[in-house]
Amino acid sequence: MAGRPTVMTEKTLALLKEAFEWGCPDIEACLHAEISQDALYDYQRAHPEYSKYKEQLKKTPSFKARKTVVKEVETNAELAMKYLERKEKGEFSPRSEHTGADGKDLLPTPILGNLNEKKE
Repeated sequence: MAGRPTVMTEKTLALLKEAFEWGCPDIEACLHAEISQDALYDYQRAHPEYSKYKEQLKKTPSFKARKTVVKEVETNAELAMKYLERKEKGEFSPRSEHTGADGKDLLPTPILGNLNEKKE
């Protein structure tokens, strides 16, 4: 079958991989590889497994950052506390809630009793 040669060469796929490992969205990865988005999407339709692979590659920066944080947490108390404040909010968050569980209203708790009640 004759036709136009594919732009999805080994070099192009390597450039896309590099860009996706940087966390680039499709449009930036295509700019880096000097191909159109249509070429990428045509390739993905012909190779459905590539879409999952691409999404995995896009997680590389987050994975590297997570790995760095977890390593650094062992020796950096300030970072360890920030990590706990975000990952274990219920116990370590410095933020105070102004709503009840699941965003429901808090029931008012009288501090001085019922102020409308007349004393005899």
